[in-house]
Amino acid sequence: MRSSRRVLFACAALVAAGCAHPPVPAPRAAQAAAPPAEPVRLTLVGTNDLHGWLMPHTTVLPGATVEEGGAAAFAGYVARLRADNPDGVLLLDAGDLFQGTLASNMTEGAVVVDVYNHLGYTAAALGNHEFDYGPVGPRAVPGPGEDPVGALTARIQQARFPLLSANVRDAATGQPPAWLGNDGTRLVTVKGVKVGLVGLTTPSTARIGNPAHVSALRFEPLLPATLEAVKRLRAQGAEVVVGVAHAGGKCADLSNPRDTSSCDRADGEIYALVEALPPGTLAAVFAGHTHQPMGHFFGDVPVLSTSGQGRSFGVVELFVDPVSHAPLPERTRLQAAVPVCARVEETSGTCDARKLKGLGADARFGPPTFLGGPVVADPAVEAIVAPVLARVDAEQRRPLGVTVAAPLGRDYEGESALGDVLTDALREMEKADVALLNAGGLRANLRAGPLTYGDVYEVLPFDNTVAIVTLTGEELRRLLGAAYGGGNSVFQVSGLKVKLARCTGPERLRDVTLPNGRPLEPKRLYRVVLPDFLARGAGGLGTVLSQVPAERIDLGVGRELTLRDAVASWWQRQGKPVVAPATGRISYVDVGGPCAARDRNERP
Repeated sequence: MRSSRRVLFACAALVAAGCAHPPVPAPRAAQAAAPPAEPVRLTLVGTNDLHGWLMPHTTVLPGATVEEGGAAAFAGYVARLRADNPDGVLLLDAGDLFQGTLASNMTEGAVVVDVYNHLGYTAAALGNHEFDYGPVGPRAVPGPGEDPVGALTARIQQARFPLLSANVRDAATGQPPAWLGNDGTRLVTVKGVKVGLVGLTTPSTARIGNPAHVSALRFEPLLPATLEAVKRLRAQGAEVVVGVAHAGGKCADLSNPRDTSSCDRADGEIYALVEALPPGTLAAVFAGHTHQPMGHFFGDVPVLSTSGQGRSFGVVELFVDPVSHAPLPERTRLQAAVPVCARVEETSGTCDARKLKGLGADARFGPPTFLGGPVVADPAVEAIVAPVLARVDAEQRRPLGVTVAAPLGRDYEGESALGDVLTDALREMEKADVALLNAGGLRANLRAGPLTYGDVYEVLPFDNTVAIVTLTGEELRRLLGAAYGGGNSVFQVSGLKVKLARCTGPERLRDVTLPNGRPLEPKRLYRVVLPDFLARGAGGLGTVLSQVPAERIDLGVGRELTLRDAVASWWQRQGKPVVAPATGRISYVDVGGPCAARDRNERP
């Protein structure tokens, strides 16, 4: 009876509460199955080898002016990417932010860092050209008590993002240099996923960097440095690890990202690394240094890079399991070499001047779209850059009172009209016997017409001094053997005739004579003019020059003018058109047989 009353009271209470019947759970089989959670999407955006090109590249075509690149336009693309994947974008750079434009060099890279801070970069790799500025201030060579990486240290302190290199070490301690402020890695959380970033710098920096700036550093091999860095990140909880490497490769065909048959295996420092790593070590890699567009999978790892100078960018979309946060490589998507355009030609959808040369007056331009929306240039970026560009414009337009008779082109792998003109100028102005220039130091062609300081600056953007090395004929022959035998680049020369084998290698130099065909005299002393970059032992010359008495090496530290300004001043004083001489100072002998794989890591 009491039990029945308790039931009645309980029912009465339920009725009073508005529940006539207590809820009855549905049978398990009848419950609707919850939809599985979608994978987490991470959008990685990569740039490389900006070299100070915050402004667009302008090309005047018949009936149209075309602009490619530019930081303000790029900011519009980044805004579209962030709108497409809110809180899911990582913006990364694979190094060589600085050096190459007046805008960058006038500020020792400060304006580049200001723009990157505004764009919200997550991290950047340390490139070989990040070391170029040396100490803070106008001196390219550190004086007594000056920090040889003072300018770079100032940029690191200015940046709101880390510059990373897991393989750079202080030569004295074997530890990451204190000025770097990190161990070459960074751990960030994106949409709940812990993403580790590993920065890397090509070990060739030790050879191609200015010895005055990098001699206190070691650049370790990439493979062990990467494995150690990833191990550290995994210990910190990294679920996905991405490489940001100033090391590159070359793949001629971007049409099929799964087809790597066009990738040059002799020019593949970065994919040699990726293929040597255990599967799953890296989920993606952004590369640089070689200025070659890539967008290919090596195994399951996408590797992207661009031609640099702000003309394009790459995108990798990674997907991770929503529960385990393990990468899902079968879902990975990439977009390689996405062009950066403030305006596009409406029919072709591009601003690539090379693809628009034949359109002429028929070209019609309009605003670009990306990811389903308009790309709008960021006026805040324009405001950051404008004061520096005003200074640059005044300097670039400064006339030198000289005319270039015909366009002068450069050639990394052969004699060039530009190389002949520059080496002749150096030899004549210094009354030297021989002049040498590394082909990689010539960074632009010289257009025909009235010459401005800006034209010369684009060709010779590095603040090298004019150095004089006095060598015996025997030493000079050995120096040339090292110069031509160290890689596939061809040193530009004046005052000599050289014969080379077509194939690269230590024995590439086959003969050298004076212009009249007479041989070098082994014991006679010859004055050789060259950039201090080379006189300090870069370009493979260190082994020979280290055996030359110090009193016979003048690095030009006390000179008032840089090499660039000295050449410009020389042409001004001559007061006559700049004309290329007849070619033929470099010739080749066919030794037969196939060439061995070439080493391209001497590229500056």
